[in-house]
Amino acid sequence: MRPSELLEVEVDSTSTGIDLGLLRRIAVRDEAALAELYDRHSRLAYSVILRILRSSSDAEDVLQETFVRVWSRAETFDALLGSPAAWVVRIARNRAIDRLRATRVRATVAGDPVREGNGEAPRPVEAATRETPETALQVDMTSRAVRSAVATLSPAQRELIEAAFFEGCTHTELSTRFALPLGTVKTRIRTGLMALRDRLEQVI
Repeated sequence: MRPSELLEVEVDSTSTGIDLGLLRRIAVRDEAALAELYDRHSRLAYSVILRILRSSSDAEDVLQETFVRVWSRAETFDALLGSPAAWVVRIARNRAIDRLRATRVRATVAGDPVREGNGEAPRPVEAATRETPETALQVDMTSRAVRSAVATLSPAQRELIEAAFFEGCTHTELSTRFALPLGTVKTRIRTGLMALRDRLEQVI
């Protein structure tokens, strides 16, 4: 093995070790760990989602759903099935495909052609399961549940969580931006995420 290849293996091993530690912390409801995992992998997850959906607004929704699922299912991660990064990307891809299928089924039922975010006809996506109105309804209900759950948060919680997850702001940056004590930022994000988990654990 060349030195460069050995270095890549060591870097990958270190990165996976960091991610595993973050998932363990997320499993015990450490919101700072979720924010860090988001910082590490949200760009990749978003790019995967956007390639499938071709719509930035839909991609943002699905990215949020992805990390809500990571938050609520961290304890189910199985290292034998791949790295944490691959797990996050797999969740993102599956939820994006589910959203795309739901959109296509609704359009088919309504008799309307489906267009992507750029106005072009959608590219084919391999199907793992048969698209049915029932599965489309379930996906639609899940998306609505996530949006509804976020909407029920207090404005103070919602603006901090959206800034942290969509803009990638750290707790320190949020403290400065909103002129809040660091402890207040952490508490609001933690209670907001716990509220989301309580509302969504029966849905997602």
